[in-house]
Amino acid sequence: MPALAGQLQQWRDEGGRIVFTNGCFDIVHRGHVEYLSAAADLGDRLIVGINSDRSVSQLKGPHRPIIDETSRQLLIAALECVDAVILFDEETPLRLISEIRPDVLVKGGDYTEETIVGAGIVKSDGGEIHCIPLTPGCSTSRIEQKIRNQL
Repeated sequence: MPALAGQLQQWRDEGGRIVFTNGCFDIVHRGHVEYLSAAADLGDRLIVGINSDRSVSQLKGPHRPIIDETSRQLLIAALECVDAVILFDEETPLRLISEIRPDVLVKGGDYTEETIVGAGIVKSDGGEIHCIPLTPGCSTSRIEQKIRNQL
């Protein structure tokens, strides 16, 4: 986080709006790309928190993640709309949100502002909370099930 802290300060000094989102991003698909692109459009710099392998297993079960954390980080970082990726090991990104203090906090449409971790922190700083609609028919769980059904 120390290297990112310096970059954050530079972006803020330049007047940039920092957007933060997070997720597992296991088996990156069209829905992820559309979601991240829409999140990036809400500000000047997009930071993506990615759950570690351990925290994905804790959240999704012992059969997940399918793609390891290093690969997931590289895939998300390669997207043009993403400016920084940071791995976190906790179940929620609350610590990251507290440290980053984004101007905009984004989650998918399966959340509400009341259920988004860190929303209170961002709002207390005068920031915005956005829920982006999910791409219909696109989910890692659906892809995983389709693969399992074909085995």
